[in-house]
Amino acid sequence: MSRLQEPGENLLSIKYRPDGEALLENPPRFTWMPEGEDCKERTYFLEISKNSDFSDSYKIQNIPYNFYTPERVFEAGTYYWRYGISGCKECSTVRSFIVRENAISTPLPGRAKRYKTARREHPRIWMNPEQIEEFSEALKQDSNHCGFESFLHNSVERYAEQDFPKEPLPYPGDKRIIPMWRQNYTDCQRALAYIRSLAVAGKILKCDRWQEMAKKALLELAAWDVNGPTSRDYNDECAFRVVYGLASGYDWLYDSLSPQERKIVAEALYQRIHQVAHHVIVDSRIHLSLYDSHAVRSLASVLTPCCISLLDEPLGDGREKDIRDWLDYGIEYFSTIYTPWGGNDGGWAEGPKYWESGMAFVIDAINTIRNYTGIDFYKRPFFQKTGDFLLYCNPVDTRRASFCDQSNLGKYPGHKAAYNIRQFGGVYQKPEYQWYYDSVFAREPEIDNDFFNAGWWDFAYDDMVYRHDYGKADEKLQKKPLKFEKVKWFRDIGWVAINTEMETPEKHIFFLTKSSPYGSVSHSHGDQNGILLHAYGEPLLIESGYYVGFNSSMHRDWRRQTHSTNNLLIDGIGQYAGSDKNLQLEAGGEIKTVLQEQNYLYICEDAAKAYRNQIPDVRQVTREIYFVDDAYFVIVDTVKTDAVREVDFLLHGLAPFELDEYSFCLKRPKAELEGRFVYVSSGIKALEQTNQFEGVKPEETVGNELQWHMTMKTGKAENHVIVTLLVPSRTLEKEIVEVMVDSENEKNSFHFYHNKNVFSIIK
Repeated sequence: MSRLQEPGENLLSIKYRPDGEALLENPPRFTWMPEGEDCKERTYFLEISKNSDFSDSYKIQNIPYNFYTPERVFEAGTYYWRYGISGCKECSTVRSFIVRENAISTPLPGRAKRYKTARREHPRIWMNPEQIEEFSEALKQDSNHCGFESFLHNSVERYAEQDFPKEPLPYPGDKRIIPMWRQNYTDCQRALAYIRSLAVAGKILKCDRWQEMAKKALLELAAWDVNGPTSRDYNDECAFRVVYGLASGYDWLYDSLSPQERKIVAEALYQRIHQVAHHVIVDSRIHLSLYDSHAVRSLASVLTPCCISLLDEPLGDGREKDIRDWLDYGIEYFSTIYTPWGGNDGGWAEGPKYWESGMAFVIDAINTIRNYTGIDFYKRPFFQKTGDFLLYCNPVDTRRASFCDQSNLGKYPGHKAAYNIRQFGGVYQKPEYQWYYDSVFAREPEIDNDFFNAGWWDFAYDDMVYRHDYGKADEKLQKKPLKFEKVKWFRDIGWVAINTEMETPEKHIFFLTKSSPYGSVSHSHGDQNGILLHAYGEPLLIESGYYVGFNSSMHRDWRRQTHSTNNLLIDGIGQYAGSDKNLQLEAGGEIKTVLQEQNYLYICEDAAKAYRNQIPDVRQVTREIYFVDDAYFVIVDTVKTDAVREVDFLLHGLAPFELDEYSFCLKRPKAELEGRFVYVSSGIKALEQTNQFEGVKPEETVGNELQWHMTMKTGKAENHVIVTLLVPSRTLEKEIVEVMVDSENEKNSFHFYHNKNVFSIIK
């Protein structure tokens, strides 16, 4: 057969996979670059064989997009695959894969079989009619069954006493204003929670009053302008909540709605789903260009639950097929591509705060899919591991100690993150996840009504759903012993976390570093080789800045830039963190080595590519990290350029640095950090600090606690080596580390003495 003209991969695009890998899942997940523009009339075929000449092949026809998960598993062994366009003889390059003996079995039922066992009656989102009856009977024995009393008090009764929110107004001059943007989608979240809470409680308790209130609100929501201020293109956060509110109401109030009322709601719901689906599939094309954060999220927040609520409903004009196609797209994406922000290690390149929102919606989605179709995405490796990302990279007792955009910057991990990890704990029976949840609520038993709670989540509803679906899993988990790993390497995203005695905040040392292939794309920053340190209950080396709003000067000109991180500048220049997505991904880094030895941990990371767009002659920017005796850190930075340049070594803290000629100290109430520049090959030119934020509008810093930014400036050279000692201590319990330096045969030996132990490195 002749060959297809296969489009080339690029940094932003989907890849040709599998390509020589030994797979963790069986069957493989097939992806390839689409041929030209997507076309509804064009489909693909896929051939799989144990023979490279395809003399005996398994062929799948009429695949609508450039990704596919087979509905059958394969015997262990080596296989070959190729694809083509249906109706054409040409085939792609032949690629191979290996099915392991112990691969996880995760086939996806084909479109023809996918919904055959799904029930057609309503509701479909969460409980079905039989489960509702069982729930109602259980309430007769226990009025707080699954936390129902809390749901009644905190959600149902609260909303029943309120007026339904008014339709949001457009921005003045149609120009987005951040406070108004937030208020509008907070109101839309309230509209969703109002309808859902009253509809669910009304259905369970057979309360006509609440069902009527919910129905009135639902019809009002359906009357909001589909193309107005709550449309997808105007404010997608509003749109996601409005469309989910319509779906919840349609689904749970179905039997209370007249045929005409159903038609009104279904019409508004269809139009709003169409807006989102068009953006995801046609405009963003996330099956080709992977890194549209909101588009990927909307698969979970919109396409999955909302299409399930309308599946096979009589919409007319062939629109029933649209709903089915959009739902299939979402399910197949979850099975094949999800997630573009991580891989089998469970990492999330956008950071813990965006993990929180991403997982919240996707948990709801995959629970709904499982309940409705029986398809269980929890078997996939990513979901089995992703709770570890929160556990190890955003520990429960830390503040200002994780990377990327964080709307809760400066706060401890929040309640929704805790709910998410509890879900994974219940699924996988991991007591460490339940411990995390319990620890959050031990610290903050009451959930406040600030924006990122009331504006986003209905915790009482979430809790009730979890208790219903997982019974007393949390009680069982509380009795299991806890096991924590000292070092956790998320290879998929290039993050490494070190944790000692995580269970005890006053003894806990947390150190985090990253050098990520995702560079500064989306909600990531120009912070490859960056470090963070939280020890003994105190943030010491911090993620600096404040959360003002996306694309504020604080966000754009400080938080995203290298000068806000514990990192290096070269001639005052940092890593690329501009708006070009291709350049953002080019500005990536790499964790090259992680070793765990008897008395130390070693990490080596490389960020040269991250600087090269800004400084083309950069040849090497490596950072080596030694964590010795579970007590102190030695950082070795090596910078090589083809021109004579100086280096700035940057650290940030919540207190002034006490500066000496070659040392510094930062003191906090519970802990302090002593640091020493043990060796600077080009000499120390200056050691200075400031509490100002370069490039940030002054009004964006008013009223916030002060932060200090320390800079050590080197002399000029082509090659730089900086050896830095960092020693965290409890206040009044100072750790002592002595240093001796030997120079011999153009090499320097560094000897560190701590508690009669000697640790040496040669550079």
